[in-house]
Amino acid sequence: MKIRADASICQGHALCAGVDEELFPLDDQGYSALTTWAEVPTGQEGTARLGRDSCPERAIVIED
Repeated sequence: MKIRADASICQGHALCAGVDEELFPLDDQGYSALTTWAEVPTGQEGTARLGRDSCPERAIVIED
């Protein structure tokens, strides 16, 4: 499973980072730093989905 954030719609609410700061890192301005695809560690798939679902803009994209 891979995740990334669509930087064009991320508004910097940081709710994804509130779910897991390591899986959803932020840049220095508080926006998602997941601008390229990142592998989700085994066992973190549920956390990845929770982080995606926490985004009000639906900026987090998951590829199975």
